[in-house]
Amino acid sequence: MQIYLLRHGIAEDGRPGRPDAERALTEEGRAKLRRVLKRARTAEVSPSLILASPYRRAVETAEVVAEVFRYKGDIVQSRAFVPEASAAAAWEELRLYSGEPAVLVASHEPLMSSCVAFLLGCPALQVEMKKAAMVRIDVESTSAVPRGILKWMITPALCLE
Repeated sequence: MQIYLLRHGIAEDGRPGRPDAERALTEEGRAKLRRVLKRARTAEVSPSLILASPYRRAVETAEVVAEVFRYKGDIVQSRAFVPEASAAAAWEELRLYSGEPAVLVASHEPLMSSCVAFLLGCPALQVEMKKAAMVRIDVESTSAVPRGILKWMITPALCLE
């Protein structure tokens, strides 16, 4: 299974009295996200399933992904991908879709960087997932303990136009 971990794009600043989950992507966030996804297309990314945190900025990120990759399926939202979720819980959610060849997850920090370390079997690994950064990790088995292989990482800084 190919797993694509994508941190959401730049979002609005938080406001007093407004839940963090309601923050939307900014236009700059959408633009940087599109640049990363355009570069990912050259790597033949083609998600068979898109999963997302239910937070607005992650869902909007997933919607941009669906548009760019002409994805026709549903975007499946799960609380396993909220910022404070654990990498182990995210892995358990991913295991539910073991029959999918390529799963893309739109989520947040600190979960995305901890998922990279967890999927690579190296919990002490430090990974900086910038906004709109995308990582590909391949796993041969969806057993309880993942043993992934890092294939690549794309950051917005690599995708300047």
